[in-house]
Amino acid sequence: MLLDHAGCYRALQARDSRFDGRFFVGVASTRIYCRPVCAVRLPRRENCSFFPSAAAAEARGFRPCLRCRPELAPGFAAIDAPAAIARRAASLIDDGFLNDAGLDELARRIGVTDRHLRRVFGDHFGVSPVQYAQTQRLLLAKRLLTDTALPVTEVAMASGFSSLRRFNALFGERYRLAPTRLREGARQGGARANRDEEPAMRFELAYRPPLAWDALLGFLAARTIAGVEAVDARGYRRVVSLRVGAALATGWVEVRHRSARRTLEVRVCGGLQRAVPQVLARVKRLFDVDGRPDEVARVLGSLASATPGLRVPGAFDGFELGVRAILGQQVSVRAAHTIAGRVARRFGAAVATGVPGLEIAFPQPSTLAAASVEDLAALGIVAQRAAAIRALSVALCEGRVCLEPGGDVERELEALRALPGLGDWTAQYIGMRALGWPDAFPAGDLVVMRALGAKTPAQAREAAAVALDLCDRIDRVVLVSLARTGDPVVGVVRR
Repeated sequence: MLLDHAGCYRALQARDSRFDGRFFVGVASTRIYCRPVCAVRLPRRENCSFFPSAAAAEARGFRPCLRCRPELAPGFAAIDAPAAIARRAASLIDDGFLNDAGLDELARRIGVTDRHLRRVFGDHFGVSPVQYAQTQRLLLAKRLLTDTALPVTEVAMASGFSSLRRFNALFGERYRLAPTRLREGARQGGARANRDEEPAMRFELAYRPPLAWDALLGFLAARTIAGVEAVDARGYRRVVSLRVGAALATGWVEVRHRSARRTLEVRVCGGLQRAVPQVLARVKRLFDVDGRPDEVARVLGSLASATPGLRVPGAFDGFELGVRAILGQQVSVRAAHTIAGRVARRFGAAVATGVPGLEIAFPQPSTLAAASVEDLAALGIVAQRAAAIRALSVALCEGRVCLEPGGDVERELEALRALPGLGDWTAQYIGMRALGWPDAFPAGDLVVMRALGAKTPAQAREAAAVALDLCDRIDRVVLVSLARTGDPVVGVVRR
């Protein structure tokens, strides 16, 4: 990726939050690299080098700043990517994909050769996928050492290192201090006050302001699954059940808004320590932390002024979202989430979280694949939708469908549409929220058709194409409609 040094330095001078995470600055006089929003004294321009990723800065011998903490920077939204392949690979690496798999498997997941992946990844991040993964492990370890009381051995394992010796050696080589020294510094600075007495780990996820937190929380509140999720004035909480290697990690996560710090505070129970990379990545997707509200506002203009910082609600779990989408076919949001609660109570696994209202993990695909259509229909689900839920579950178990971001979205949408009971609307909705696909356009949505003055999905697509032809000077068109409950549903259509 080619960076305009003059433009980067102007952004650094202004501490412009729009560029947070989009580049990093290395300072030759200190050999430290920072986020562009770092509050330290502005370095001289001739001492600055600019990098497209933290890994590229570290590859040139720079160490992360302990004040602005590069590991907290937001990432890239899919619509920002001139090379979607590189972005999808980076997202999977951030999730810890390369901790248990090789580069060839990563390339297969994305749908390209490993040679092509290395080339496009290097072009856009300045390092190889393996180097990028190594930096992400180290930055996660730095975060765990600073923000939690986990023993160093557990920090190494949770960060994806195969041995404590390798972790200590690489950490010392890259950051020029021992992991225990970093932890002692965090204690002296008060960053971990009372952490040893708390059972939960705490993390921060920075976002690019503004953030329409109340609108986003309201959207999720209207769709909570009883026993699995809970929303109140404090924030969002849910039961988590994730597979880490051969083991199943269960527990809870809570997300709160810290507007003064422009971050989301994420509390994760200790039982999920091995799943921290996955948990944080899923929270980022759910709340669209990597979104670019400035670009949305630029395109929408006055349409966005009433709710600045409105974002696309993602999904914490792709399968759970897929089941919700099927249940939501031609019924109200209230009816859909009520039935989803019945599915969770009937087929979900009990989890002792110790948190009131959180007691059930949403069913695994294998559980619903083993259920009969009659068992599902007995919960008040129309037989056709019950069959569709079972078909989706079987397809996931057999590997014919993947509902997590990172793969070939067009291929996944085609596979979804091939399943009985899943039409284009359902596939597009899953693509928009579970797969993070900016081109998703649910043309068959009644509210979308009404907003476009169309009577059929085909007419809606034609109207959208006309709108695109009239927007030659913008990068993308964002179509905003109101869901049946009045909550915002945002579909993003790239040119």
